[in-house]
Amino acid sequence: MPESRGPRGIDPRGPRFAAGITAVLLAVDVVLALTGISTARSFGWFAYQPLSGQTFGGDTWALSAASIGARVLDPAFLLLLVIALLFLWGVVSPRTAPWGALYRRLVQPRLKPPAELEDPRPPRFAQGVGLFVTTVGLLLHLIGVPWALPIAAAMAFVAAFLNSVFGLCLGCQLYLLLQRAGILGRERSATA
Repeated sequence: MPESRGPRGIDPRGPRFAAGITAVLLAVDVVLALTGISTARSFGWFAYQPLSGQTFGGDTWALSAASIGARVLDPAFLLLLVIALLFLWGVVSPRTAPWGALYRRLVQPRLKPPAELEDPRPPRFAQGVGLFVTTVGLLLHLIGVPWALPIAAAMAFVAAFLNSVFGLCLGCQLYLLLQRAGILGRERSATA
């Protein structure tokens, strides 16, 4: 049974499937970031001559000393950039996002129909939260803030892991909280 095309309901297993794939990608990114220039220290040419940048105990962060090109070419940065673009795709066009399309084509036909459908707005908002967190990490990495990339990737990983394994969507919960506060999710009137 394909997902409903209208705004009234989607198969709740689809976003969990997508979160599982995203969690794996984010776990790889965290490992890459922890072993890359985001967390590395750089010692100067001589012990008494540190490189320019933030110093701490006579050494500097490799990220602060790295050129913008080196920061962009960091494998952790590139992978998190791809993940952020996938989050953006999920926000802009959730029906065509790759993990959802993969779920609908390969997984969903092999499952029983879902017991109930869920509102598509909270998962879409959660994609936006993931986009925000990863974008902040990417921007901070570009300006040379050590540890920003692995921390952002780890935060997104925790959220994706909780969603995929336990069905706890933190972005969805934030959406519902903001909806209860009257900030999000108001139905538009027919005249608006």
